[in-house]
Amino acid sequence: ILNFCANNYLGLSSHPEVIQAGIEALQKYGAGLSSVRFICGTQDIHKQLEQKLAQFHEREDCILYASCFDANAGLFEVLLGPDDAVLSDELNHASIIDGIRLCRAQRFRYKHMNLDDLEEKLKESQSCRLRLVVTDGVFSMDGDVAPLVGICDLAEEYGALVFIDECHATGFLGSRGRGTDELLGVMDKVHIVNSTLGKALGGAAGGYTVGPKPLIDLLRQRSRPYLFSNSLPPPVVGSATRAVELLLASNEIAQSMAAKTMRFRNRMTQAGFTIAGTAHPICPVMLGDARLASIMADDMLKL
Repeated sequence: ILNFCANNYLGLSSHPEVIQAGIEALQKYGAGLSSVRFICGTQDIHKQLEQKLAQFHEREDCILYASCFDANAGLFEVLLGPDDAVLSDELNHASIIDGIRLCRAQRFRYKHMNLDDLEEKLKESQSCRLRLVVTDGVFSMDGDVAPLVGICDLAEEYGALVFIDECHATGFLGSRGRGTDELLGVMDKVHIVNSTLGKALGGAAGGYTVGPKPLIDLLRQRSRPYLFSNSLPPPVVGSATRAVELLLASNEIAQSMAAKTMRFRNRMTQAGFTIAGTAHPICPVMLGDARLASIMADDMLKL
């Protein structure tokens, strides 16, 4: 059976070197550290992974979380207060929505990928102290890529910061797999990136924030999901570290994903199916009927 519904974009969860790195970390450090990071849950492997992720994204520093849901839950409350504003795409991931609910900032929701509406919200929020534009880099249901060039231009014009969630981009979008910001040429204009280890980077668990060192230092002191959750298990850290190392060493893994995506899209289209989206590996096969989709899924398991 070929699994096309998981988020294991690059197949690294079954890569022999990634598996071996997890085994070695398990044997050296044990199954878990039974502690939060600031007591005895930080080992050299956690610091090494954070350094490699910061290097991968070309940012100053990185902080690890148990999941990207936690990373999103732990960011906005620390960064934004009642005098600030958050401007969020209406179709952002649930973890972003929940994270924003935890903060006391004024909230503005703009229409999905609509730059005109975003500009209106930026004008409405001009009296606020700090403004943060928040968007998924790639929206997970349809594979829509956020218009980051326009978003960054507007943010620069109106003095706002830009945050992107890169869970469905890290490792395979862009010429080196750095993500949506690399794909669209705005790595120097996106201020904060959250992403996951649970998809392309090994597929196990874990999330992280990369950005300016002062921000990461602040999160280490005040981000509640980081402070009050056990640190990532060593096998997960070991596997993810090796996955990142493979991507740092070669661009071929990321580039092969683009070729495979186009092959699948073209062949399915030639076979008469309607495939939503454009060039992203999320390739929704639109059947137009929920029952038909269920029957087709069941039949595929019988082939």
